[in-house]
This record gives sequence, C-alpha cells and structure tokens, in this order.
Amino acid sequence: VQLQAFGGGLVQAGGSLRLSCAASGRTFSRYGMGWFRQAPGKEREFVAAINYSGDSTYYADSVKGRFTISRDNAKNTVYLQMNSLKPEDTAVYYCARDGRIGATDRFAQYDYWGQGTLVTVSS
Repeated sequence: VQLQAFGGGLVQAGGSLRLSCAASGRTFSRYGMGWFRQAPGKEREFVAAINYSGDSTYYADSVKGRFTISRDNAKNTVYLQMNSLKPEDTAVYYCARDGRIGATDRFAQYDYWGQGTLVTVSS
C-alpha cells in the first residue's frame, strides 16, 4: 500500500486548503483512514479520522468545526478540507491507513503512512 498526500501550501490565516491522499491497491474501502500532523519541534498529533465507509468521523478538539475529513472509495482518495486556518495549524500533514475499519486517534493502529505535505499558515 502506498499513500501519497498532496495539496499543501502557503495560505494566510483565515484561509482554506484541501489536502488529498491517494492510495494504491484494491483494499482502500476496507479500512479507516486518518490525518495526522507534526509541527516543528513537536510530536506528531492526531487531526481527523474516517471509517471505512465514510459515515463516521472523529476530530481532534483543536480542529473540530474547522476541518472536515471525507473519502471517495471509488477514487481511493481521502480528503481533508481545512477552513479558518490559524498559524498554529502550520505543520507537515500526513495521511495514514488504519489497520481496522473504524475511525480512531490511536497512533499505533495506523500501519501505512504517506510522505507528508507541508501546510504553512501566515499571520
């Protein structure tokens, strides 16, 4: 399984970006997916997750109401729509595959990771 995240960039505070993560293979629809992020000098943290079918989602408190995770199983792609961005959202964003069907923030449950895409929010 290979995951490729893209869509990062430089945006002003209050702006929006949409990240995409394309997955290889034929089993994408069987697994939950998640987004994590890592800011400079900080540990990687959970952002959002979605279950295998897309009807259950879970968000970190810091992004709830601003970010939306979604997926298109026909395209083997998961998305992260980020609105009302803040400078503290600046980080490298990683998509990952959950080894199970649900939506979880449990880092150890994710078995495949993408290479990351940088999001920079200027004040």
